[in-house]
Amino acid sequence: MNLFLALLALSFLIFIHELGHFLVARFCGVKVEVFSIGFGKKILSKTYKGTEYALSLIPLGGYVRMKGQNDANPQEKNDDSDSYSSKTPLQRICILLAGPIFNILLAFIIYTALAYGPQKVLLPIIGETIENMPAKQAGLLSGDKVLKINQTPIQDWYDLSNIITTSSNSLDIEVQRGDKILHFVITPQAQEITNIFNEKEKIYVIGIKPDRQMGEIHISFLESLHLGLLNTIKNSTFILEGIKKLFVGSIPTSELGGVVSIVQVMDEAQKNGLKNFLLILALISINLGILNLFPIPALDGGHIIFNLYELITRKKPNENVFYYLTLTGWGILIALMCLGLYNDLFRIFKF
Repeated sequence: MNLFLALLALSFLIFIHELGHFLVARFCGVKVEVFSIGFGKKILSKTYKGTEYALSLIPLGGYVRMKGQNDANPQEKNDDSDSYSSKTPLQRICILLAGPIFNILLAFIIYTALAYGPQKVLLPIIGETIENMPAKQAGLLSGDKVLKINQTPIQDWYDLSNIITTSSNSLDIEVQRGDKILHFVITPQAQEITNIFNEKEKIYVIGIKPDRQMGEIHISFLESLHLGLLNTIKNSTFILEGIKKLFVGSIPTSELGGVVSIVQVMDEAQKNGLKNFLLILALISINLGILNLFPIPALDGGHIIFNLYELITRKKPNENVFYYLTLTGWGILIALMCLGLYNDLFRIFKF
């Protein structure tokens, strides 16, 4: 059942991606011939207003087939007014961008929804100050509640940690100690850690540990929108950084995962509650959106490059060049999928 739900969730992300293409294509006056979730033999299909809506056998992808656009035959053209190929390069770029944007927008909606309303948080109360560290030397004590740092209100320990670890300058820390409000000026100390990419990274610390007291805060709708945007940007940056390190060799290709890994991660997340599952869903949705923007000819990003070329030069790309680059793109994608599948199977069976 968990496996089925994970596959269903993955299909939902693909549906959102293809829905973006579909809606913008229809808005631009392009006839959509097929809207399919999955590849291969069609299990269910229904034609409505000239579009065939289908559920196909292999639920590991999906596609929108527009009139005048066929990835299986890149040289196919159609000059009818409701054809994709008859639209301006800018219209085609909007259609292509819509899929990835819908995936990233879905993640933003999930992050915003999860942030809104009452939230259980780790309160910014100091449980321990470490010997020979700036906080202890400045006079902070166990039980002090941090109210502000550099006049920025602190609601939870995450707020406190986020400001301190990224600041090398002196901090004006306002705390509540009993009935008193006290101010301390503390300069964080640099510390080297190993990050998630197994690289050395410098952060800043003052030498405090939380008291582990939990509390409840209420996040307003506007605050949740802000947090949703911050989380979307942060996780998009994280994914881009990981992809960059994969290409430059900082991360070995053995770490590349495929669909099996995605389903396994989603399956595991379900066991840890709905919130964790939705967070993983949002992260995978961003991943899907970003990867589709890569300038590989068979992906949305590759088609965007071709249309940008036409938009700038006022000339269509050479048909033969376009054809062979698209075939090359499919070759790259198939090779990456095979590598991901091999790594998945290796991790499972250890052969």
